[in-house]
Amino acid sequence: MTTRIRIEAMTGAALEAALADVARLRIKVFRAWPYLYDGDLEYEQSYLQSYRDSDRAVVVGAFDGDRLVGASTGAPLSDHADDFAAAFAGTGIDLTDVFYCAESVLLPEYRGLGVGHGFFDAREAHARKLGFPKCAFCGVQRPADHPLRPADYAPLDPFWNKRGYAPLPGAVAHFSWKDIDQQAETEKPLQFWIRDL
Repeated sequence: MTTRIRIEAMTGAALEAALADVARLRIKVFRAWPYLYDGDLEYEQSYLQSYRDSDRAVVVGAFDGDRLVGASTGAPLSDHADDFAAAFAGTGIDLTDVFYCAESVLLPEYRGLGVGHGFFDAREAHARKLGFPKCAFCGVQRPADHPLRPADYAPLDPFWNKRGYAPLPGAVAHFSWKDIDQQAETEKPLQFWIRDL
């Protein structure tokens, strides 16, 4: 493995071309804690359609040579209004003011090389270029005593704080997916974090 990782922000045709690899990365990386996602390509194709449909979306890829080893996505939060309007109700924040930094997925062997900062840098730059005053993302909340929680798990909260993000009180979304140890989908809370750009 080389430690020379190329970070590239993709829109338009380049974004479209990367989505199949993004889907495979999401399935692989999100199987691990804390998401425990038992995903499939059919769902992924449907989920990623919103990035094809948005002319202001971005996919930031991490490449080792020509191989996509990590990716993060972003789009205006208003593109996801059906999913997130309830979470932002009562916050006083207009959805049209927020750029949504969705997933960041990176193969384990490429972690610790600064790629996470590269993902945020590129998405925040894209949001500023589009004129957004705020960026936000959400992270799943799991019980501290969850049986699949690794003993050595270190939450990403310090990293997010260092990037200038803080939890937005009361802004919690709810999504359902099938965990790797479950027979059916269950609903999970996801806490929003936000910062001014």
